[in-house]
Amino acid sequence: MEDIRESLTTMAEAYGVRLTAGQAGQFQRYMELLVEWNEKLNLTAITQPEEIVEKHFVDSLTLLSACKVKEGAKVLDVGTGAGFPGLALKLARPDLQVTLLDGANKRLRFLDAVCRDLGTCCTLVHKRAEEAGLDKAMRESFDLVTARAVAGLHVLAEYCLPLVKMKGFFVAMKGPQGEAELKEAGHALEILGGTQVEVKEVTLPTAGARNLVLVRKLRFTPKGYPRHGGTIAKHPL
Repeated sequence: MEDIRESLTTMAEAYGVRLTAGQAGQFQRYMELLVEWNEKLNLTAITQPEEIVEKHFVDSLTLLSACKVKEGAKVLDVGTGAGFPGLALKLARPDLQVTLLDGANKRLRFLDAVCRDLGTCCTLVHKRAEEAGLDKAMRESFDLVTARAVAGLHVLAEYCLPLVKMKGFFVAMKGPQGEAELKEAGHALEILGGTQVEVKEVTLPTAGARNLVLVRKLRFTPKGYPRHGGTIAKHPL
């Protein structure tokens, strides 16, 4: 398997994220396990080492350059899939308390195996996002809730904002369409308590522009949200 440690370290540093040799080694092993498990579980369509570095690892780490994440913050990755951005954030910032949420148990089995292999610890939760938002143990309890490529922003806001604590952040990791999605999502953000919004653009070397939509929660999410998953998708706010 190709050694990605040097290219990853160099590329991450260009976005203000410094990785130690040990951390780069963890990412190397993460990639190896991703490719190995992908043959059985179809976790990602991106399988070439250089593409994994840019489109999974570095793309995930751009969140740390766009958003100041406090020491020891409680972070929730909604619809984590193969661990992006949540597990990548944990490897780069071991101080973070990271929870990986996914509705598919097979992905959580993979993530559990990776965490054990790498000697790191994330909380793994097998729930749908709307179930988590109604769970008293999870609702409004995270400093940062993030999601990458899960749904349109007007839908994603209802999945994620109920989980953000007061004065915490929801960060939606979007492609070039982020600004357009934000216009459509304004009403949803207002209802759900996300009243302070900023868009930060980052550009990856070959994948191009990415928009990170940073939403600060300054009001509690009203009871009744999130609604049932089918309702959220069919009748977005």
